[in-house]
Amino acid sequence: MQLVNATLPDTVRIVEVGPRDGLQNEKSQIPTEQKIKFIQLLAEAGLPVVEATSFVSPRAIPQLSDAATVMTSLRRQPAVEYPVLVPNLKGMERALESGVRAVAVFTAASDSFTRHNINASIAESLANFRPILDLARKEAIPVRGYISTVFGCPYEGEVDPHRAVEVAGALFEMGVAEISLGDTIGVANPMQVAHVLNLMLQADIELDQIGVHFHDTRGTALANVLVALQMGVTTIDASAGGLGGCPYAPGAAGNLATEDLLYMLNGMGIKTGVDLDKVVEATRFIAPYLDHPPLSKYYQAAIAATGKDQ
Repeated sequence: MQLVNATLPDTVRIVEVGPRDGLQNEKSQIPTEQKIKFIQLLAEAGLPVVEATSFVSPRAIPQLSDAATVMTSLRRQPAVEYPVLVPNLKGMERALESGVRAVAVFTAASDSFTRHNINASIAESLANFRPILDLARKEAIPVRGYISTVFGCPYEGEVDPHRAVEVAGALFEMGVAEISLGDTIGVANPMQVAHVLNLMLQADIELDQIGVHFHDTRGTALANVLVALQMGVTTIDASAGGLGGCPYAPGAAGNLATEDLLYMLNGMGIKTGVDLDKVVEATRFIAPYLDHPPLSKYYQAAIAATGKDQ
């Protein structure tokens, strides 16, 4: 039985961001070997995309200072993409030297956030992406574009959704393969999500080129996903265990948990190709290296049911 007046997709592609967006905000320094194992466990769970790390300055995010070692040591599965974030051409060149074959660039819909995040305006960030996109084309490497603060900014408050549409258009004009719309501080509600996606459609941006990236700060992430699915979005970002936050967004809680998303999609009969139990095991593996328990509600219930330690 389908929801009333709802058309839902048969399949959904999950982009797992736990190893990068999840771990980057952890206070405890996680050993490189354990990060690699975490990535491999997530890939073995059937996740088609596992965002592995970020080639940003080690001073900016010390947790990911081992990016090159992670990527050169990773045992990769042929059917899995392992994208990394690159902030500039230098980061792109370092990524290529490490064998990376998929990358992502990141900007925002609010200038204040990009200033705090990458010390550049939106326009400057887009200009910095051009040489990255040029090199990616030469190397036949797909590029994803992240747009943060689509639904609200920790520094500016409300954000005009038309700004996200403008940034999305600029990214597609440069040649990105897809964009991810981020609710960086977890303030979005389903009506906002529908409004932003309708604006994208009106700007002739296809929804099959869009992913959504929700933080669950106020408990609305799954409700927002449901609306996105009904609108035609089939790519959802999630983080094993609900790990994450944002070092440049004070108070932002973790990402939508991969386990919680999978439980909902499985119950709705939507296929993902991902083994929920194996994602739980991946989260259970990384949990002892964190300084807090994973926030995923499904994970917590599964651990309680089995009696295993977190």
